[in-house]
Amino acid sequence: MNRCLRVLALTAVTASVVTGLASAARAASLSQARITRVNNHVQLVRPMMAARPASVNGIVDGDTIVRTGISSGAELTFPDATVVRLAANTTFSFKNGTRDLNLTEGAVLIQSPKGANDATIHAATGSAAITGTTAMLEYHPGVYKFLVLEGTGRLYRPGHLGDSVLVGPGQLVMGNPNAAVSDPVDFDIARFVKTSRFMVDLPPLRSEKLIAAESQKQQQEKSKKTLIDTNLVIFGGGTRVSVLGQAQTNVAGRTTAGSAKPHSMPEATGAAQQ
Repeated sequence: MNRCLRVLALTAVTASVVTGLASAARAASLSQARITRVNNHVQLVRPMMAARPASVNGIVDGDTIVRTGISSGAELTFPDATVVRLAANTTFSFKNGTRDLNLTEGAVLIQSPKGANDATIHAATGSAAITGTTAMLEYHPGVYKFLVLEGTGRLYRPGHLGDSVLVGPGQLVMGNPNAAVSDPVDFDIARFVKTSRFMVDLPPLRSEKLIAAESQKQQQEKSKKTLIDTNLVIFGGGTRVSVLGQAQTNVAGRTTAGSAKPHSMPEATGAAQQ
């Protein structure tokens, strides 16, 4: 009997050690990221130190701010396979020991794989919670844009009870971060994938097949006329919506449907092409 008790006790102690090691490994994984892509002018800034150029395979921790210049970009990969791609003119950082990401200005695409740690990205007074999701957040003073390619994100304003909205695949929300969160609208996933610098001429994301599946769902909805194209387009970065004329729409190879219902779908063309 005593022998059995000792064996059980030893098993319990061993399990505790394993759990402790796993927790330590998880904490370490949340404290740094590896630079997996650098395009043109990218700087790393640490407190009380001069900025230095970023390089592939360099390590970034929570005390480091990553800044991209004009016509530049970068990619960070965390140990749990979460990928963060930075557009041009972007300032980004994260908090040690957490998956709190901070976008001071610019645009980022985040691919958080299934089973990864929960991630929350903050921009001014707004935040977006994403887990097992591929999403883009763009922020400039007074304006933001959040869109989801696959998975589901929750956009909210901390400290404002009930001011939140779930954003699903092929949906985007844009507005003023100091105003109430608006309802999402649909955007064309296929168009985004073909034109965004987050996707063009870059290695495919691990979520590529999931994004393609969501795009295919949109195509099926179009064929059933439950989702209809409009002539509204967002060119490049920002949230300005342009209205294309019939000739422009034809050149783009699209069908204009005006304000058709039940769901109209603008194109997020070239999103984050700063």
